[in-house]
Amino acid sequence: TMTALRRLTWPEVLLLLLLSLTNYGLRGLRWHLFASRLGLPLSIGANLRHFLGGFAMSVTPGRVGELVRMRWIRRETGWPFDRTAPLALVDRASDLGAMALLLALALSFSATGIAGALPVAGLALIVAWAATRPALLHGFAGLGHRALGKRLPRLFARVRRAARAMSHFTSPTILILASGLGLIGWFAEGWAFYLLLGWMGADTGLWAAIAIFILATLAGGLTGAPGGLGGAEAAMVALLLLDGVPVEIALPATLIIRVTTLWFAIGLGRAVFPLAERFSKKTTHDLEND
Repeated sequence: TMTALRRLTWPEVLLLLLLSLTNYGLRGLRWHLFASRLGLPLSIGANLRHFLGGFAMSVTPGRVGELVRMRWIRRETGWPFDRTAPLALVDRASDLGAMALLLALALSFSATGIAGALPVAGLALIVAWAATRPALLHGFAGLGHRALGKRLPRLFARVRRAARAMSHFTSPTILILASGLGLIGWFAEGWAFYLLLGWMGADTGLWAAIAIFILATLAGGLTGAPGGLGGAEAAMVALLLLDGVPVEIALPATLIIRVTTLWFAIGLGRAVFPLAERFSKKTTHDLEND
């Protein structure tokens, strides 16, 4: 493992981080696109601050900690959670959809198949599609209200309001732009994984590397563990071994790519988080004075 690590140079490490930054930046622009479409009166700087700062809470079960972005938005605009919840939902669904499409594309171009990958891609696409259908969400709220409405009337009323807000994101132009940003962003990280494997001496093709990276990331998310910890790493190592990559390369490659993607994002979020907190509190104070 140490021998494999020593093969990397600082320029190579910096390139890996730069490709991760490309992913974060493009997905941040997508967040701004969705926020603008929803009607939030925030600048691109504010939206990027919220998006990047939320990464500090990625290592929480189901990444629910990233909903701290909604708190910052409420402080700065006065919008309640039920009005901004569709933003978080459509962002997560867009990631699922982009990753599923990229996985399907990688499998079609890869010389080696991966058992179980196509069902995972199909499931991710179905979930992404269902989560962004206003009619489905409204129907779910109606069923829930009839079953538990007397106990949780406000909850289902908020779900119905959120369902109506989802209609802002269903235009073909928005969907195409969002999908394009997500595809390019996740491709950048998959390409980084391909470069890393090559630098460490593995003979893995571009599309096979992308398929392994995306499938392992999705598998980690399905476990519900904070940040996909454990599940993503285990899946990545296993898939690399099945592809013929020696264990002395598979293990350090998995470690490094997780550091330059997940943990780099968390570190970036930790740097931005205090700024987002201070700015949102200052904005709240200014609004109260006005």
